[in-house]
Amino acid sequence: MSVSEKYYPAEPTAPVVKTTTIPGPESAKGIKSLGEVFDSRPVYFIADYEKSLGNYIADVDGNVYLDVYAQIASIALGYNNPALIEAAKSPEMIRALVERPAIGNFPGKDLEGIIKNVLKGAPKGQNNVWNGLSGADANELAFKAAFMYYQSKQRGYDTAFSAQENETVMKNQSPGSPDLAVLSFKRAFHGRLFASGSVTASKPVHKLDFPAFKWPKAEYPSYKYPLAENAEYNAAEDARCLKIVEELITSWHIPVAALIIEPVQSEGGDNHGSAAFFQGLRDITLKHNVVYIIDEVQTGLGATGKLWAHEHFNITPSPDLVTFSKKFQSAGYWFHDPKFVPNQSYRQFNTWCGDPAHMIIAGALVKEIQENDLVAKAAEVGDYLYGKLAELAVKYPQHIQKLRGQGKATFIAWDLESADKRNALLYKMKQNGVNVGGCADVSVRLRPTLTFEKKHADIFVSILDKVLSDF
Repeated sequence: MSVSEKYYPAEPTAPVVKTTTIPGPESAKGIKSLGEVFDSRPVYFIADYEKSLGNYIADVDGNVYLDVYAQIASIALGYNNPALIEAAKSPEMIRALVERPAIGNFPGKDLEGIIKNVLKGAPKGQNNVWNGLSGADANELAFKAAFMYYQSKQRGYDTAFSAQENETVMKNQSPGSPDLAVLSFKRAFHGRLFASGSVTASKPVHKLDFPAFKWPKAEYPSYKYPLAENAEYNAAEDARCLKIVEELITSWHIPVAALIIEPVQSEGGDNHGSAAFFQGLRDITLKHNVVYIIDEVQTGLGATGKLWAHEHFNITPSPDLVTFSKKFQSAGYWFHDPKFVPNQSYRQFNTWCGDPAHMIIAGALVKEIQENDLVAKAAEVGDYLYGKLAELAVKYPQHIQKLRGQGKATFIAWDLESADKRNALLYKMKQNGVNVGGCADVSVRLRPTLTFEKKHADIFVSILDKVLSDF
């Protein structure tokens, strides 16, 4: 029995499309009504989650779509997963939701066990976690941790703050509020808050009209595909980008305390980096005393055929901080150096210090993924799907360009010849019963669940072939 059959014996065997337009009439009415209390302009359709199951999402018009977007890459096991439903019914979940404890001051007796279950999902080389509320929050918390760590190394971890530091920080002035920077990369996406917005550079709409830190942005490699046929060019591209990183760190007008990077730049176009590039960044950050942060918000929890995408690179020594959210359902950052715990309490702190309810779900997810070997199964399905798409790329070279993600499970993307064509493809796929997403201007990205199997891949490829044949 396959894992999808185990979880979802009644899962649909194919999409069902009942309306000629997406959104259908009931969704259109719902979107208009919802717009009176919520900004519904980005809504694709009104989902019916009670009728959604496994890898299929239903809408209120009775359409049932094969979902290869999975709530913007944030559903790990599929809709109405029975194991997660059981976790949601637990006494620990009731307490977490009803009491919503301020765990920094008043942790419940069950918190230690909840956190230990979360830690079972830690990346290699990481053995501690600090929890947050969202992906952007995770990155902002990581920046705080990095800045405090960086300054403590300058001052001495156990050295008391000076009177001048205590006085100037209340005026947002140095040295209490030091002038420090985080280096990020062009085309990156790390969130929509203030510090996370300052390191985001994928689309203007993500950050227009609010103030930003004037921090440096390096260049993320732009590879030629297929990779095997362009190894020499791509190695030179790695070297070019690494040189830019080091030049920025050594020449920026204020110290660069941290560097943040995605293993695959997701919102920015599914841009991949190599093991050599990511190890090169590690070498540079060690050389210049820069905290190395890997943003695994979208790439984490098995989506690329490793539990965490940066594990493909075997980075040595391990990154300093690894942020997470989305498929993990919780949020925060992993770390291993105990000195990333600030030298005084209440420095990395807020009312809730994370969300125990979602930490419970995260622990349940890790249990299911590990017990069912879902990461290895996703890698196998991804190889199968990539092979099928490579065949379509030969058949439709103008519509499947720069196919990428080989060896990265179902974390697959490709480009179309224009933004209009990409957007038309996304819509045509919905009209044919497939919910799929885009990124950057011309890219299609696949983000299915870990229970997505070869039978689902065959349906997806068959529908894509049909749509492209009429393009």
